[in-house]
Amino acid sequence: MTHSPVSAGEGVSIGQYLIKRLQDYGVQDVFGIPGDYVLAFYSELEKSPIQVVGCTREDNAGFAADAYARIKGMGALCVTYCVGGLSVCNSVAGAYAEKSPVVVISGAPGVSERTSGVLLHHMVRDFRTQLDVFEKFTIASTELSDPLVAFAEIDRVLDACDRFKRPVYIELPRDLVHVVPPSAHTYRVQHPKPDEEALAEAVQETIRCLQNAKNPIIIAGVELHRFGVQDRLLAMATRCQIPIAATILGKSVISERHPLFVGLYEGALGDAEVTRFVEQSDCILLLGTILSDVNLGAFTAKLDPRVCIHATSEAFRISHHHYHLVDFCEYLERLDSQLDIEASRPIPDSLRPQCVVEPDGSARDDAKVSADLPTTSAQGLRTSEMMRELNRWLDVDTIVIADVGDALFASTELTIHDRGEFLGPAYYTSMGFSVPAALGAATAKPDHRVIVLVGDGAFQMTGQELSSLVRDGHAPIVIVLDNHGYGTERYLQKDRWDYNEIQPWSYADLPAVFGAPRGVFVETPEQFKAALKNARSQPEQLHLIHAKLEEDNASNTLKKLAEGLAKHVG
Repeated sequence: MTHSPVSAGEGVSIGQYLIKRLQDYGVQDVFGIPGDYVLAFYSELEKSPIQVVGCTREDNAGFAADAYARIKGMGALCVTYCVGGLSVCNSVAGAYAEKSPVVVISGAPGVSERTSGVLLHHMVRDFRTQLDVFEKFTIASTELSDPLVAFAEIDRVLDACDRFKRPVYIELPRDLVHVVPPSAHTYRVQHPKPDEEALAEAVQETIRCLQNAKNPIIIAGVELHRFGVQDRLLAMATRCQIPIAATILGKSVISERHPLFVGLYEGALGDAEVTRFVEQSDCILLLGTILSDVNLGAFTAKLDPRVCIHATSEAFRISHHHYHLVDFCEYLERLDSQLDIEASRPIPDSLRPQCVVEPDGSARDDAKVSADLPTTSAQGLRTSEMMRELNRWLDVDTIVIADVGDALFASTELTIHDRGEFLGPAYYTSMGFSVPAALGAATAKPDHRVIVLVGDGAFQMTGQELSSLVRDGHAPIVIVLDNHGYGTERYLQKDRWDYNEIQPWSYADLPAVFGAPRGVFVETPEQFKAALKNARSQPEQLHLIHAKLEEDNASNTLKKLAEGLAKHVG
C-alpha cells in the first residue's frame, strides 16, 4: 500500500490524516460512542466520508467493529478515555485472540492539560493507564502526543493491524486533533524479509510429504480468510484433488458446498465419519488453523504430529521440524505454484454436500434436511431440528452469526453457502457477541440478510443493540434460544445449580420497545417453521423469534463438548 506525500502546506491535521489512512485500508464505517475527550475527532469523522455508527455500549461497538473487520478486512471503533476505552477491553481481547484486525481509537486528555497537577475526570492512576492496558492485547499501540512523528506512528500501527490481522490501539489527545505537523510526510513502511532459505526448504519438505501420501487432507483454518488467500487454497486443492475439512472457528472459510469439502473436524465432538476421514489421513496440512481446545474438540482430536504440517502466520512446523521466518501467504503461493500431484483421494458420498434448489430459489441440502420438522404440536422445539429447518433457507446472500453456547455448537450443523458468511467467537467464546456483531455485519454488507442465533443468557448481555439495528434500517432475523439460563454450564456439572438460572424476559416484546414490529413467541416446530417463513418473506424489517426450547434440550455437539470439558471443571 502506498501513500503520496503530504506536507504542512497542505494543511493536513493529525485527525484528518488518521481518517484518510483508515479510508486507504477500506474502512468506511466507525463504531462507537462519543465523549468529551474524543468530540473533536468525532466532528472530523462526521465531516469525512466515513460513517459514524453509534452503539448503545462501548463493548458492543467492539463486537460490531470485530464483525465488520471479519467481513471487510479491517474495522474501527472510536471511544472516549478510560470509561469508554476500558469498557471495550473484552471485545478487543476477543478480536486479538481470533485474529480480527480492529483499530481502537481513543480520545485522551490534552497534552496541555496534563501539567496543572489537577486530577482529570475519567483518569485512572496516571495518564498511561489505558495505554498500558491495551498494550497487553493489541499487536501495536501508540499515543499521538508528538506532532513530528504522529503521521509515521499512524502508518506504523495501521500497517501492523493489516499485516498481522490483530487489533491495534491509537490514543489521540484532544488538543492535537487539529494540529498540522510542521514537516512533509511520505508513507513508507519496511517489512522484515522472510528467510528465503527456510521458505524454500519448508515448501520442498511439504511437497515431499504430499507426494508420498496416499490419503492427504487439508484442514482449513480461519487465517485463510483473514489473509484473503482462499482462492489460492482452492486452486491448489482443486488441481491436486485434495479434500478439505475446516475447524469450527474456520467454518465458512470456503463454501461448504464445494465438492472437495468434507465437513467440520471437531475431534470426537463432530460427525464420526468426518473424524475418521481426517484422522486416517497420512498427511494433514493444517493451514491457518488455531489449535485451541474448542477447535480440537475439547482435547479429543487425534492428529498424529508425525503426519501434520502446521502453517500459520506466526509459526511453521512439519512433523517435529520447526521453521522460522516463513511468510504464510508466500508459503501458500509457492506451494500452489510448485505442487504437482494428483491425490484423487476418494470422498465417500455421505461426506459430499448434496444441494438442490427449492422452488423459491433457496438451496436445500438433502444430506441435512431430508425430512422437514415434525408438525405435531406435542413435541417441543429442539435445536438440531431447528437447524435443519433453517438450512432450507440459507443462500449465498445470508450471513449467519452464532453466539456462544448451543447457538454456536448447534450451528455447526448448518451448511454455509458462501465463504466468510458465518461468524462466531469459537475460540475466545465471549457471550454477547452476536447481536452487536449483526450491526457490524449488516453495515459491512447491507445487501445480505443476517440471521442471529443467540441464547437467552447472551441476549440479556447485549441484546439492546437491536436499537441501533432498527435505527439504521437493518433487518436481521434474531432467533433467541430460550432455555431459561446458561445451558452450556448446566451440562458441565452433574448437579443443577440456581446460578445458571436467569430472569425470564418477554423477548418478543422488545423489538416494539426499540421501534420495530413486535416479535413472535414459538414453542412448537410448526410455529417455528411458520415464523421463519414469515420473517424470510419480509426482508425489509427486523424480526425476533423467541424460541422456547424443549426442557433440557441440547445439540449432540454441546453434549459431547461438555463431556470433554467437564473433567476440567471444579
